[in-house]
Amino acid sequence: MTTADLVITDALLHEGDPVEADVVVHDGRIVAIGPGARRDHTASRTLAAAGASLLPGLIDAHFHAYATTLDAWQLENTPLSFVALAGARRLNRALRRGFTTVRDVAGGDVGLDRAIATGLIESPRYLWTGPAMSQTGGHGDPRAAETDVCFHSGPMNQVVDGVDNLRIAARDRFRHGAHALKIMTSGGVVSPTDPIRVPQYSAEEIRAVAEEARRRGSYVAAHAYSPEAIRHSVANGVRSIEHGNLLDEETATAMATARAFLVPTLAAYDAMARRWQEVALNPVQRAKNAEVLDSGMRAVQRALEAGVRVGFGSDLMADLEDDQLHGLRLQAEAIGWQATLRSATRVNAELIDRPDLGRVEVGATADLLLLDGPLTEDETLLWDERRSRTVVQGGVLK
Repeated sequence: MTTADLVITDALLHEGDPVEADVVVHDGRIVAIGPGARRDHTASRTLAAAGASLLPGLIDAHFHAYATTLDAWQLENTPLSFVALAGARRLNRALRRGFTTVRDVAGGDVGLDRAIATGLIESPRYLWTGPAMSQTGGHGDPRAAETDVCFHSGPMNQVVDGVDNLRIAARDRFRHGAHALKIMTSGGVVSPTDPIRVPQYSAEEIRAVAEEARRRGSYVAAHAYSPEAIRHSVANGVRSIEHGNLLDEETATAMATARAFLVPTLAAYDAMARRWQEVALNPVQRAKNAEVLDSGMRAVQRALEAGVRVGFGSDLMADLEDDQLHGLRLQAEAIGWQATLRSATRVNAELIDRPDLGRVEVGATADLLLLDGPLTEDETLLWDERRSRTVVQGGVLK
């Protein structure tokens, strides 16, 4: 009989048809699964899970630790010390909801990464891009049309123009330890001066960033809404399309051919539409949000129908962060809870190149989420934060 750190008994697994099994964890990894697997192991801790659903830890592939406000100018000029402390709290809350890994696409830095790695704060596994790269007047440029001041970089965005400057910015992010790179290739909801549909950055500029990422064994994520912006991105080497709300069938086929991922962020638009007064959305921002809100669910469906790998992201800023699980409900309305669960686990794990995550299998990292009932009878367990949920990260109860 061998020793294990944790044994979860009689859990209901949803890898294929639901089955009851024991899951044995040692040294942060799953070492045995099966009915009665606990009989061959002694454990320092046992969780009785009869009737409860055991899932892989959830992955949010579009998270923003530093998104303390929707006021772009205020955000980019807030002291990093405040932003980092606020980010630590946002990360901890995400972990409590069952998100054991997040990908921060527009923010993060080596300091926050180090604080997490050394145990100063409890957080999901944290993969970051550093500030997103934006052209002058692009989605990441916080200056209003009537504002004539210089802006270079803030916690979430950097204005970078030209092939050579983009190469330098990309190399510097990798020097600091970034997981991937983020660029803005269309307009956005909260940015002040850019139409949503117009593509941003030249083909040469996008290719330069993609080449730098490829040489480092990494990839590029691009903020893009419109078909023209999405095609412009994937044709020039972008791997991950963020949002993609205006996706059409032709562009979905192009994404599938390029083996690109779509990371929808339905929660963000729904939250801004319902709670716009809380975050002080102005009329221009509300009009932009309305343009992409209704089309988001259909874009997810189109992508799946075309064979695109569809992940999951939340993209929630300021006080809207507490709608993170609500994003799972919205995506489930579009494609069903089983497909949504795959998006937030296996597909996102593939996107971030972590095949050890997003699955309950022998050899996988023991990032797990235990819900207090069978999902096959009550799918709301997946997103109802009022229901009990137990989080395990790397074999450790959180």
